[in-house]
Amino acid sequence: MLSHEDNALLTRVGPGTPCGSLLRRYWLPAALSGELPEPDGPPIRVRLLGEDLVAFRSVDGTIGLVDAFCPHRRAPMFFGRNEDCGLRCVYHGWKFDASGACVDMPSEPPDSLFKTKVRIGAYPTWEGGGMVWAYLGDPAHQPHVPDYEFVRAPATHRFVSKHVQDCNWLQALEGGLDSSHATIMHNGKIGDLAWLADYERTVPKIDVEKTPYGYSYTGIRRVGAQQWVRLYQYIMPSIQMRGRIEGLFGGNSKYVGDADVPTINGHLWVPIDDVTVAVYNFLYSSDPEQPITPAFALASERRDGRDPDSFTPDYRSKWNAANDYGIDRALQKTTSFTGIDGINLQDVALQEAMGPIVDRTREHLGTTDRAIIVMRQLLLAAIRDVEAGRTPQGIAPEAYRSVRALDHLVPGDADWRVALATEMLAKF
Repeated sequence: MLSHEDNALLTRVGPGTPCGSLLRRYWLPAALSGELPEPDGPPIRVRLLGEDLVAFRSVDGTIGLVDAFCPHRRAPMFFGRNEDCGLRCVYHGWKFDASGACVDMPSEPPDSLFKTKVRIGAYPTWEGGGMVWAYLGDPAHQPHVPDYEFVRAPATHRFVSKHVQDCNWLQALEGGLDSSHATIMHNGKIGDLAWLADYERTVPKIDVEKTPYGYSYTGIRRVGAQQWVRLYQYIMPSIQMRGRIEGLFGGNSKYVGDADVPTINGHLWVPIDDVTVAVYNFLYSSDPEQPITPAFALASERRDGRDPDSFTPDYRSKWNAANDYGIDRALQKTTSFTGIDGINLQDVALQEAMGPIVDRTREHLGTTDRAIIVMRQLLLAAIRDVEAGRTPQGIAPEAYRSVRALDHLVPGDADWRVALATEMLAKF
């Protein structure tokens, strides 16, 4: 369990908070590229780490991310005109470029120098991997732009999506790192509870190995004469990656059928504020010779409970606390362990229903919670590093650029590290 003090340290992310200061040392997704589809198109609202911002794509394709309110009379910039490499406030016409400089001030005399003395708050952005990334920290510490394998994968081999959860970022991240719940909560072929008797298959052996970027961790289960090896990656501060083996415990057959592509899947949990989190979901082909078709990507999203038709315009699920996430109690008795349709929606239901911020002083962690325990330790250590003026883990691309996740069956007597050595390295 965590103390009240450490729980607050890890969950409060606004400006000036210890965790907020840590997260501001990394590039974080602020939006999907598809949310800003065209130059000089409509700006969008962005809330990130408790800050209200507005993003716009300039006529040259670059993206600006500026304060949500004009520095003149605090009029909302969301209603601004996106024109000729700048966003113009419609109240008095002040125009600002992506760097925050005021480039036009029609309400002042032509010879006035006032515009040279006024700026709007602005943050650097970078576009890659189908996402718009932002750096909200001290410019003196701005790191290299993201160089994760899923960012380098070509668009033909990659798919990204987004959803919003009404809970603190940490409990959503912890759900992603929790390997032991996968064959329990997400089991869709229970029939009855007899499968729980197969103890070795259900309860994984969890091994956590700390790395310069965070840690890798394996959940190893016995499946007959084979080992089911799931090698996950945790890249600080909030990325989790895993491989996917189709067909085991239900797989993709309901949605994807014979069109299976070996993929690596993952999430980035980005705090919107203390009680809301944006989750950026990605999948990419683990084989450079096999692209991902739009049909496959859509099928994968539907299997995970992220059917585009199931979301509101603000990226929240239509299945939510107000309708108990669509739980089907009859289905729960016969087929689905939860009675909730879709892996992602099952996670969301449990994470949101814990409350806006979990009281971790009341929990009791077991041996299979090792990945969560180590993650908290790393984040607390990173907060202390930032407070002491040191660089936190996971900043330098060389620490994580070759990392990938695995999901494989290997012979029961094999050393999985030897058997899967070449599969553990990035291919893009």
